[in-house]
Amino acid sequence: MRLPVVAGPPTTGKTAVLRQVVRRLLARGVAPAFLKIDVQYADEDEALAAEFGIPARKVYSGELCPDHCSVMVLGDAVRWAAGAGAEVLLVETAGLCLRCSPYVDGALGIVVLEATSGMNLPRKVGPMLSLADVAVVTKIDRVSQAEREVFRARIEDAAPSVLVREVNALHGIGIDPLLGTLLAGPELVLGEDLEPRGLRLRGAPPVGTCTICVGKRDVGWRSHFGGVRPLESATFYRGE
Repeated sequence: MRLPVVAGPPTTGKTAVLRQVVRRLLARGVAPAFLKIDVQYADEDEALAAEFGIPARKVYSGELCPDHCSVMVLGDAVRWAAGAGAEVLLVETAGLCLRCSPYVDGALGIVVLEATSGMNLPRKVGPMLSLADVAVVTKIDRVSQAEREVFRARIEDAAPSVLVREVNALHGIGIDPLLGTLLAGPELVLGEDLEPRGLRLRGAPPVGTCTICVGKRDVGWRSHFGGVRPLESATFYRGE
């Protein structure tokens, strides 16, 4: 089984890209499944299941970061997809936290960025881009050729090892090279119990658990412990 993990800021066109990928996988006789991870509402799983008849489901992260939730449920999700006969499990995360990355070793990490989001976006998304294997640039029909080239150069400056694929997901332009990259990507090793072997979070998670993370609502760093940040200095650890 192959496991593309797709992240990116909201409204970049992640699901539109995956819809085109699903269509082409089915045309090649490759069985996909789809998992959507979001915070409090998603219907992409229902739409893809209705359109293509593929196994699809969603998980709401609730109080967890959606990228952290993705890492926690990924083993169960692989077993579910393998049990449903899927050869590719497409995972789409909400990608709300720019400090985090949902990618894992042994799987293909894909970040989706829209060309209309501003030339500095590649400098802002941190490990969501720098730890990815592939950067998919969407909505290329809405910018000039010069803007496309600058945006691509900014991606390459921020993440020199990332492969860039430019697509128009609405019309399916540029999807075939992306599909080729996906099908040439790493293949999971599954045990007899369908447990994936060797999956491990790629990169270190951010350091800085604080009392706000566990529900304390007071304002001001002096009211908190753990990783705290005053206005005039860097983050430091406060407490015993």
